[in-house]
Amino acid sequence: MGVEDVGVEVVEYTDPLCPWAWGSEPVFRRLHAALAGRVHWRRVYCVLFDDEEPAPDPAAETAWYARYVEDISAHTGAPRARRLSRVAASSWPSSLVAKAAERQGDEVAERVLRRLRESVFVLGEPADTPALALAAVRGVPGLDLARLTADAASAAVSEAVYADRAEARRPVREVLSVRGGSPHPGTAKETSDGGHRYALPTLLVRTHAGRRVVPGWRPYEEYASAFDELSPGLLKEPVSQGPSDALARYRSLTGPEHVALTHGPWPSDDAVRVETGNGPLWLHPEEAAARPATDSPPAFP
Repeated sequence: MGVEDVGVEVVEYTDPLCPWAWGSEPVFRRLHAALAGRVHWRRVYCVLFDDEEPAPDPAAETAWYARYVEDISAHTGAPRARRLSRVAASSWPSSLVAKAAERQGDEVAERVLRRLRESVFVLGEPADTPALALAAVRGVPGLDLARLTADAASAAVSEAVYADRAEARRPVREVLSVRGGSPHPGTAKETSDGGHRYALPTLLVRTHAGRRVVPGWRPYEEYASAFDELSPGLLKEPVSQGPSDALARYRSLTGPEHVALTHGPWPSDDAVRVETGNGPLWLHPEEAAARPATDSPPAFP
């Protein structure tokens, strides 16, 4: 359904390997449920790790980045890998796979993106090569892996991600200077060529009447306010689900997500618990059986 059909476009600037975007999953999943069928939601992949040059000391870089992710997870409550194997060399493979998955429908695309995020923030093995990105999503329900493999390598999907990268480097003026009490207020980031790109995640809401932008890591209420200002009554409070139903729908849930999206005793009896460096992740049993791995490596030294 296009923006011309529903009148409201939501543009999500993101990256599969961004720790702040990972920490925003509880709010974004709640927003998706609250807006289902009433907006056109489009993801734009920024390519956060843009084929980076190898660090002179990879071990030191990995140790620094692991501490950086740990600090972010302290703010967001999101799981983090107990051991990070390395800093991602590139966001291109995961972005191409995520973009290609959109050709197989919203539900498949959501689950593919979630697996790519969990590759780094749960398993500690970033999906930064084509082989790793495809391995991370193997077994996603409804996914045609052969089609995904072909699409991710196609010129059309490559061009789409290049277009996403370019769009993310044309931020609206509202994000060039941002104030607020968030630990990640979302001010646009300077790029090496003297330009700017959106901080991740950033949500841009557009209607015929105007636009609102909500950058950085924000509470649900700030997103709700943006929608109410542009289209009063559009946002509906999503129906909270029981633990089993929520796991069947989402396949994996973090601690903050089960608080935001479920009601009743947690976890369900059939939930598979995965330990991380910042609280457990719970998987639907079929998800646990299909994933490449469910156990994080030993604690990072």
